[in-house]
Amino acid sequence: MKLKISNPLWQVIGLGTLAGMRTSSAPVIASHILSHHQSKSLEQSNFKFMQSTGVANTLKVMALSELAVDKLPVTPNRIKPFSVLARSLSGALAGASIYKATGNNAFIGAVIGGSAALVSTFGSFYLRKSVVKASHLVDPIVGAIEDALVIGSGVGLSMSA
Repeated sequence: MKLKISNPLWQVIGLGTLAGMRTSSAPVIASHILSHHQSKSLEQSNFKFMQSTGVANTLKVMALSELAVDKLPVTPNRIKPFSVLARSLSGALAGASIYKATGNNAFIGAVIGGSAALVSTFGSFYLRKSVVKASHLVDPIVGAIEDALVIGSGVGLSMSA
């Protein structure tokens, strides 16, 4: 199938936003899209692996693991330096891949995806803390709601491609 992303800017902002919420979400969604919509622009690039069905499936398993690990009490806050870096790199990888696949500059896509992930990391962290406090729900329940939001948004982004 031909890649049909008509406005990669919004797709990449969305992917970056999801990366800030769940680290693995952006590469999973980008790889899923690209494995179903092969792009000639990626064939000779460093991002060719993102079109692989094997990579897409492996990333999906990793993402499922992240959903479980996020609920553990020993999981560090997403605003710890390593977590912020991982989420930003995740958004950057997804952004670069989508931008390159659509014939645009991969660096610009990386900057947009990484920046959106950075903003979303802090925004979603403080929003989640606020919701837990205001609702009196335990954090893992709010985390599960966040998971549902990420999954639903990921499906929506995948369908728009």
